[in-house]
Amino acid sequence: MQQPNQRHRMPQGAAPNAIRTKKYQLEKNMFTGIALGKVWRKDWWMALIPLVLFLLPAVFAFSWWWVVGAVLVTLIFVLLRSAQVMGVTQMEQGNPLFEKLSYEIDQRQILMKRNEREGMALSWDMIKSVDRRADSYLLWLKPPTAEQLPGGWKGWVARTFQSPIFVLLPFRIFNSPNDIKMMDSLLRRKNLVA
Repeated sequence: MQQPNQRHRMPQGAAPNAIRTKKYQLEKNMFTGIALGKVWRKDWWMALIPLVLFLLPAVFAFSWWWVVGAVLVTLIFVLLRSAQVMGVTQMEQGNPLFEKLSYEIDQRQILMKRNEREGMALSWDMIKSVDRRADSYLLWLKPPTAEQLPGGWKGWVARTFQSPIFVLLPFRIFNSPNDIKMMDSLLRRKNLVA
């Protein structure tokens, strides 16, 4: 029997009015395509730096060796940057992104559940922005803060060449069109989508 002034702890699970989805597994190829598209739309100009630096000597004393060298160094830079982004799919820390998960979304958090007992909570303040596409939501996660990164040149490299991380929620995993409308409303209240 309950005593009148006892406090009860709220369960850690999702709220009763949470949006529950079907299980979904993000394919590594899809992740790579979206992440590489984001990186190269934002950082395309970085590929010009080695090209221009290695073409400068050709301006003063033209030689095809300078042109070939500039193209090769630029190609190597593009391949290394792309490999860094694709490396997220191979790291152990990235494995939870590619498991078959169901989601419970409410005002407080997004629960990514492997099963009824195992899962991970993603709070709304960890999400930087949301892109609403024709068939899905892309929830872009915030990058690590300066305090979370190493110092010195390693921190500079980590800040400059970070890989984007996101959660993809296709519309087909929602149980009804009403759930998609609720998700739109929730994202507008959180100021994550226009």
